[in-house]
Amino acid sequence: MKKYILILLASALTLSACDDILDKEPKSQLSPESYFRTATDLQLFTNPLYNNLLPKSIYSEQSDQFVVDNPSNLVRGGTYRTVPASGGGWSWSDLRRINTCLDYIPKQCTDQAAAVQYTALCKFFRAYFYFDKVQRFGDVPWVDHELGSNDPDLYKARDSREVVMTHMIEDIDDAIAGLPASYSSGNYRVTKWAALALKARFCLYEGTYRKYHGINIDGANSNEYYLQLAADAAKQIMDKGGFALYTTGNPDLDYAVLFSEYDANPKEDILAINFDNGTALYHNATAVAIMSSQSRLSLTKKFVDLYLMRDGSRFSDQPGWKTMQFAEETANRDPRLAQTIRIPGYSRITEEGGKYSYSATKTGVDSKVTLTGYQIAKFVMPDNNASADKFDKSYNDIALFRYAEVLLNYAEAKAELGTLTADDWSQTVGAIRRRAGITGGDLDNLPTVADPYLMEINPGITDPVLLEIRRERAVELVQEGFRYDDLMRWKYGDMLAQPYYGVYFPGPGVYDIDGDGTNDYYIYTGTKDKSVKATISGELGKDIVLSEGDHGYMQVHPDLKFSFDPSRDYLYPIPIDDRTLNPNLTQNPGWKDGLAY
Repeated sequence: MKKYILILLASALTLSACDDILDKEPKSQLSPESYFRTATDLQLFTNPLYNNLLPKSIYSEQSDQFVVDNPSNLVRGGTYRTVPASGGGWSWSDLRRINTCLDYIPKQCTDQAAAVQYTALCKFFRAYFYFDKVQRFGDVPWVDHELGSNDPDLYKARDSREVVMTHMIEDIDDAIAGLPASYSSGNYRVTKWAALALKARFCLYEGTYRKYHGINIDGANSNEYYLQLAADAAKQIMDKGGFALYTTGNPDLDYAVLFSEYDANPKEDILAINFDNGTALYHNATAVAIMSSQSRLSLTKKFVDLYLMRDGSRFSDQPGWKTMQFAEETANRDPRLAQTIRIPGYSRITEEGGKYSYSATKTGVDSKVTLTGYQIAKFVMPDNNASADKFDKSYNDIALFRYAEVLLNYAEAKAELGTLTADDWSQTVGAIRRRAGITGGDLDNLPTVADPYLMEINPGITDPVLLEIRRERAVELVQEGFRYDDLMRWKYGDMLAQPYYGVYFPGPGVYDIDGDGTNDYYIYTGTKDKSVKATISGELGKDIVLSEGDHGYMQVHPDLKFSFDPSRDYLYPIPIDDRTLNPNLTQNPGWKDGLAY
């Protein structure tokens, strides 16, 4: 039976939550002298950390890769982003739970093995917790003990990101040393490999963030230090973790199955969230992909252009690539494209007796669901389970750390250090592309010629190796919650303010873009011909805007203003109420209370 979070049992033991670091949890709800003694005590007390800290909707990210019908304030920027009174990610209740457990384990636990394991687990979650805080706020107070009512750290100032990162590395190294390598229940609980994957992830983030933002802290470690730690952590998983890229030798199916199958993949998924129909643990991925009422999350033209051809050549080298229409531009591409969006001839995954294949029923692009013409298909559940085709009813597991990310983190860290070898490339990017079904190009040798398109969308980068790693990261990890953070660490926040484009149209007309016999778009000028039937009909320049006026890429939200302030928006603001309660907290640069930007 799948194990995820024992909500009912844990709730009886849960300390009351607080959203502010100054709030206390009443100790009358449990007796520390009689608790924290056994492995069961510690498991029940730490179970809520899985639910509270680990993401459940990584498929819903917004960035330059995606656009939705109602873009978030984070993406729109400008006056849409203001200093909140409270919240905004400045929540500390889970840290209190972690520190409470760490304080009481050495005093109370009579099971030494359990003490080691759950101390390590708490330190994993403390590093995970602080990684989110550093990404959002930069400098934050480091607190490593349960705060009493008279504790001076209630009014602690913000510590530098160097102090916080140093403690995070100490925590994650303790977690790596103390966590088990596996559990009999599967990959739903944190192991030493998940801890190593987290270390590789946050050290890569910190190393590249400092490099591209030009951060130099007196007496601090260099960006190269963090990049080397990232490479070393990833290499330990590669050498000793026993993981592999999932493949059955069918590249036209394997990538889709990896995200559609009910249970986490034991070969590739290092840590996964367990969703389950029997216990009513659901997410919303299928509905997001197939229902017009669920945000209309759509890929952008900019992103689709990244995919290589199936033979490994570059799409951006193909004659006329900029003005190809949908059917032509999606043909003979990297097979992952056809498993990420609906292309002509698309059909959903189906499952029978634990075996996955494609349904015999072809499903065209639903223009009511997609804003750009590029309708997402990743994470969609098998089509022979109709109960999943509803709001918040999907129960296929979602990986939080998978081996492909580890390989890409290793490759990027080594490339940034200038130490990536041809063998490294073959074992990482080359291996991922081989699994994807790419038959040629740079699979075993370092690329030597930079793609002009990649240089255009990665300003300032000319190294062909680094550019291809960024391509591969975008393609392989699409919709898994990485892109926004990647833009922040590479200092590409202004990409959020660029126009969001979809498929190309040569001009007004009627278009069945996927050739399924249903007209998807009718773009007209002047008077609409009522005899023409199409899923989406609109007047050119009014209802449907093309980038070049009478032709071009369909522009999404042409009337919305997207902006990004590089002096302000790389970090979140510290809420007003928290700075009022603790005057030692300073505000991040550029953020002013009550100021209309």
